[in-house]
Amino acid sequence: MLGKICDHFSPLGPYLVTADEVGNPNQLEIKCIVNGEVRQHSNTSDMIFKCDEIVSYISQHLTLEPGDIILTGTPEGVVLGNPPEEQIYLQPNDVVTIEIEKLGSLTNCMVEEK
Repeated sequence: MLGKICDHFSPLGPYLVTADEVGNPNQLEIKCIVNGEVRQHSNTSDMIFKCDEIVSYISQHLTLEPGDIILTGTPEGVVLGNPPEEQIYLQPNDVVTIEIEKLGSLTNCMVEEK
């Protein structure tokens, strides 16, 4: 989770959709594009745990309320999975777009922490 959330950073949106708009959450194409280059391309069907299993597990440990957001794991293609000479980390001004089928896309420009 450390790569997804930190102080003042947890990009979500630009809007949310309802379950009936998504259909099967276990069959959605997902992509991560950095500066026009596809870095990750997968499908939620490749997740180790299905969405209902994740919700069930979390519900055993805390109370979920309407509007709560659950973040899942990361598909292959993260920088640490590459050989050291190919580990290219995000830099200021890099543009990252996340696309999830039926949910839309979210684009963020990286900025240097001050």
